[in-house]
Amino acid sequence: MTATAVTAALLPLDQATYRPHVLHSEERTWTETNCYVDVWIELLHSWGLDPIAVMPFTLRIDYEADQWTFFKVPLEDLHVVYGIEVGELNPWHELTEQIEHQLHAGRPVLVEVDAFYLPDTHGSSYRQAHVKTTVGVQFLDRAAYRVGYFHNRAYYEAFGADYLGLFPPPEARGDGVLPPYVEYVRLDRLERPEGAVLRDRVRTLMHRHWCARPAENPMTVYRRGFMADLAWLATQPMAMFHQYAFATLRQCGANFEIASALCLWLAERGDGDVRPAAEAFSAISDAAKTLQFTLARFAHNKRPFDAVPLLDSIESQWDAGMACVGRVYGG
Repeated sequence: MTATAVTAALLPLDQATYRPHVLHSEERTWTETNCYVDVWIELLHSWGLDPIAVMPFTLRIDYEADQWTFFKVPLEDLHVVYGIEVGELNPWHELTEQIEHQLHAGRPVLVEVDAFYLPDTHGSSYRQAHVKTTVGVQFLDRAAYRVGYFHNRAYYEAFGADYLGLFPPPEARGDGVLPPYVEYVRLDRLERPEGAVLRDRVRTLMHRHWCARPAENPMTVYRRGFMADLAWLATQPMAMFHQYAFATLRQCGANFEIASALCLWLAERGDGDVRPAAEAFSAISDAAKTLQFTLARFAHNKRPFDAVPLLDSIESQWDAGMACVGRVYGG
């Protein structure tokens, strides 16, 4: 298979001038969520679409035995709201050549990479830790070893040695290295609904995901093992706390901050009765952030603290928020 060119780009983006969506603004309680949702926020934003419209799935986050749901934008919802279709790319050939072909077909590519080689993770993973993450590639220059990608809060570029670390040539790969998971995004049936049409599609998803909400308050489930978590964290290094916090409180808090933004978005479009849910979900987000900070201090100094008020707040606000959403969209 021969590549059509060595440079492929979907949009003329520049990381120096790119402006992220408001969900990634500095004013947010959680400026990042998780790699998959963050990529979709900025992909949709870059195409002039509102990512908030595909966020009703945030109503169904649960506590999954040892983590909060690693929440992801359902591919079906992207199709319902915007006509976007996503397929799995079979990496049967040289990956950069396949990415190039997809970009020339007008399709961005989501690919799992090692954050060790992502310059935007400077201060955390970059050149320090090998961490799996997802980026959304929209620009590739194979000859110059450059790639433009969405990751976390914005749009970035990697080049040179970083590019080769992200996409090592066949001769540089070790035996037994598995190819990454890759998706392509088809935009040929893209729709740009506005006004009542867009709102009604979001209402449909609100009903669907509210009906699929956890059968039991997830904070009730989480707090059952919370004291055991504390005892375990007291024996762990700070590095383990950061992994714990990402899997638990960050997913919980970031999810419900988005859920709050979604309810406000709907309230501004005529569904004013859902505004109390926005307030309840915002309170969950704030309490989760405060609890994360408190846990960080505990992991550092091992001094006991009273988590009950914060756990109570998250538990009661979940009940209040879900009840409000049910009154508006549950029928």
